[in-house]
Amino acid sequence: MNVPFVQLRELTLDDVEDRYQWSLDTQVTKHLVVPDQYPPFTREDTKKWIEACINRKNGYEQRAITAENGIHIGWVDLKNFDKTNKNAELGIAIGNKEYWGKGYGIAALYSMLHVAFFEFELEKVWLRVDEDNLQARKSYEKAGFVCEGLMRNDRLRKGQFIHRYRYSMLREEYQSLISSL
Repeated sequence: MNVPFVQLRELTLDDVEDRYQWSLDTQVTKHLVVPDQYPPFTREDTKKWIEACINRKNGYEQRAITAENGIHIGWVDLKNFDKTNKNAELGIAIGNKEYWGKGYGIAALYSMLHVAFFEFELEKVWLRVDEDNLQARKSYEKAGFVCEGLMRNDRLRKGQFIHRYRYSMLREEYQSLISSL
């Protein structure tokens, strides 16, 4: 599988404006865990969130995603760390829609999985995806994630409960996948 080059870097305050603009786009925010907070999400709120990520005061290990040309295109994070069972939840968003559907999300997933399995020494990385987010489900499956099951009425979105799927990847699956690329 050919994937484009991406780089994960630490967040900086220079990322605030991109993130704020992406937060105003309902196509970008529809499937985020808390989309009802977008908007009104002010620039100041965005700045405070990024500062909390930079200072690691919110339980998120969040990185900016940049394309080969250096353009900031989104973010990826690990959260909900379970240190006893060595797992964490992964989240990702490609905010710059010019980069949708071109493999940048999968490339960023692989980069963050490397961080998860080799820097944090996790055994498993999991994620949740809305039942109606067919493009993301297809991408996760293409990337090698395994669907563990359906979580019924798992999320309240715009006043309606929706189902979500849980996907995961184990360290050994990642190692096997990477060695075959």
